[in-house]
Amino acid sequence: MPKLATFAALAALMVGASAQAATISISCGSVGAELEFCRTGAEAWAKQTGNEVEIVSTPNSATERLALYQQLLAAGSGDVDVFQIDVVWPGLLGSHFLDLSGEFSQEEVSAHFPAIIENNTVEGALVAMPWFTDAGLLYYRKDLLEKYGLQPPETWEELSAAAKQVQDGERAAGNDRMWGYVYQAKAYEGLTCNALEWIDSFGGGQIVDAEGKITVANPQAAAALTWAASTVGQISPEGVLNYQEEEARGVFQAGNAVFMRNWPYAWGLGQAEDSPVQDKIGVAALPKGGENGKTTGTLGGWQLAVSKYSDSPAEAIDLVRFLSSPTEQKRRAIEGAYNPTIPALYQDTDVLEAAPFMGDLYETFTNAVARPARVTGARYNQVSAEFYNAAHQVLSGRAEAAAALDALADRLDRLSRGGRW
Repeated sequence: MPKLATFAALAALMVGASAQAATISISCGSVGAELEFCRTGAEAWAKQTGNEVEIVSTPNSATERLALYQQLLAAGSGDVDVFQIDVVWPGLLGSHFLDLSGEFSQEEVSAHFPAIIENNTVEGALVAMPWFTDAGLLYYRKDLLEKYGLQPPETWEELSAAAKQVQDGERAAGNDRMWGYVYQAKAYEGLTCNALEWIDSFGGGQIVDAEGKITVANPQAAAALTWAASTVGQISPEGVLNYQEEEARGVFQAGNAVFMRNWPYAWGLGQAEDSPVQDKIGVAALPKGGENGKTTGTLGGWQLAVSKYSDSPAEAIDLVRFLSSPTEQKRRAIEGAYNPTIPALYQDTDVLEAAPFMGDLYETFTNAVARPARVTGARYNQVSAEFYNAAHQVLSGRAEAAAALDALADRLDRLSRGGRW
């Protein structure tokens, strides 16, 4: 009898433990290998904790992903427990997320870049934990630059000249698919990032300044977009007007582009065993806008937030703790070139061996230019849409830069109600 009683008690404990296991759904991006890295990280947590995970794949386009999130959250849906959110979304979506400031220790929080923690704090609530950070980078074919006796360009004008020289030379040598420069010019959030880099590098500001003043209509910004428009059909294919990150990477990684603007994730894929450009890639800061310009990259990156509508908030928070931890961020940095949000990992020898550019371009990541999300608040999505649509008009030849920016400034002024965001 005692043995039977003991067995019954153990069985009851096992049933109880099983009943307490939670299934946590997490939204994951699908750019490059992002979905797979999210899956392997979440599954490692599930194995460690005895819980289960469901991976929710989302659109490549950040614009489409945001629309999906807004629909789910506005309905109070509990279908997604953990949301992967863009660095510019805390102010837009934060009211739907749990405050994590009381769930993570001060040591855990302070391990991350302070600027990102500040970015993720809305009205005193820490609505998301940093997962990985980004800044726009210039990728180049170091073998081709060496072949033509060129150095990585320091200005956009130098990029145009080098791209044209190598493009023409390689086409004459038999590769009629070669292009000089590929980037993200589809009318979506990625174009906001590219166009902000051009404008800031020319000294044209940040669309809306820190005080909320609309500054985008200026000669430097017009010069930046005029230069960008000059690439289309010359050193960049007409199709670039519909390129997102993966379309640009596809052309570059196939060996058919000299230069590419993209995020750090492209390094790991370009260096893969089956990549035609493995060991032929160099990475540099994006060029300056002329001799008096500056190098700049738009701040990107993704955070993890827990829905207020989750049925299992404790387990969802624990998953966020696991995925944002130094151990998991180090794994992602080494295997996938995802930039950590933890400064200490930029001195880790294993990380720097796998992705040397993280050390070489550390200042690019720490000094990246931010999109005006904090100052424009809930209207940022509209601001960005107005901006990338205006930029797309210029790139596609439907408008002159100065006129497009003047019209954009008028629309933003109406949107801001006279500068009051």
